[in-house]
Amino acid sequence: MNKHVSDFGQHLRAWRQRRRLSQLDLACDAGISTRHLSFMETGRARPSREMVLRLSDYLDVPLRQRNVMLTAGGFAPVYPERALDDPSLEPARKAVELVLEGYHPYPALAVDRHWNLLRANRMVQVMLQGVAAHLLEPPCNVLRLSLHPEGLAPRIVNVGQWREHVLHRLRQQIDTSADTELEALLEELAGYPVPEETDDAADAFPADMIDYVVPLRIRTEGGAVLSLFSTTTMFGTPVDVTLSEIAIEAFLPADAATADALRQVAAGLPG
Repeated sequence: MNKHVSDFGQHLRAWRQRRRLSQLDLACDAGISTRHLSFMETGRARPSREMVLRLSDYLDVPLRQRNVMLTAGGFAPVYPERALDDPSLEPARKAVELVLEGYHPYPALAVDRHWNLLRANRMVQVMLQGVAAHLLEPPCNVLRLSLHPEGLAPRIVNVGQWREHVLHRLRQQIDTSADTELEALLEELAGYPVPEETDDAADAFPADMIDYVVPLRIRTEGGAVLSLFSTTTMFGTPVDVTLSEIAIEAFLPADAATADALRQVAAGLPG
């Protein structure tokens, strides 16, 4: 059996099963026969380059893993991967920085697929005051930063709720990407001790928002509690691996008091 054909078949079967699709489901979606799909999975048929890309598209395989599937099938990768600092990505880098600055005076940051910090606006630095210096050393992982006992966790008043939100989101990302590094990160974060909840007010978060967002309630060094909710922005139709994996996380005020507090802090920052 040709090794490329065999390797591709294993990847194809794994992604189909990960998406919880039968051979019939995928064959119908992709417009091919179940027999042909079965032959590709078992290595009895060699896919064309176009077939690899078509099946990857229907399986919603991340761009990084599409390159892996192409290589496994004996073809050259299609999607380039360049560091965000690469000169060829200057327009994208400027776009990221423009979005981050556009959220000012609210905190916003850009992360890679492993939640390592790539860029942040000025308000993020304000929120990170008081965390252990070693957690800020590159690569700074923002999920580790939020749940680590020496990070933000002691200041998050609804830390149990926020912890479950972070772990659930990470599990969903692992299910989508099959990323082993994220699996290791999940195991690490799940092993952190959970600080005692300090948010005992039933109306601590706006009632009209609590049903559809998970709040982040964080205590400032001055003792005030900021009520925030997060949004995620991603490039819509990326054809570069790096860009496809960048996410911009913004934290917006959930009430007028938080909005006022953030504006006051921002007014005191150097221009």
